[in-house]
Amino acid sequence: MDYYANLPSLRETIARAARAERPDGKRHDHQTRIRRRALQRVERIREAASLRLCTDFEYLHGFLSRTIGTIPGIGELMVYDTALRIGAQLGFEPTAVYLHRGTRIGAAGLGLDTARPFIELHELPAELRSLRPQEIEDCVCI
Repeated sequence: MDYYANLPSLRETIARAARAERPDGKRHDHQTRIRRRALQRVERIREAASLRLCTDFEYLHGFLSRTIGTIPGIGELMVYDTALRIGAQLGFEPTAVYLHRGTRIGAAGLGLDTARPFIELHELPAELRSLRPQEIEDCVCI
């Protein structure tokens, strides 16, 4: 996240997040199966001035879900990861644990309601509540 937070501009951050690009220029592991054509369509969000209007992670995630989440081949994990990366530049972090394929399986294993797009921190077992939501997402996904 430091890489995205320290890029020189929001425009650059959006472009690299849209390509799922790591600091070494390669693609993040979570996005290696996404077709190049789908990622090229995601890159068009950099022209969306609406990202500058986002006030928190939840708004940013919702905006990306409605825009890039509708692109064939782009799933919930890409939406979440893109929101995390752009959010790093904007100073936004999730305040809840967002569900995608992996976290949904883990959350179900904990007996949590997985029908919603996220889980509030107070719903989680006490042992997890001391972690930040994105750290909980990692644990539940594993």
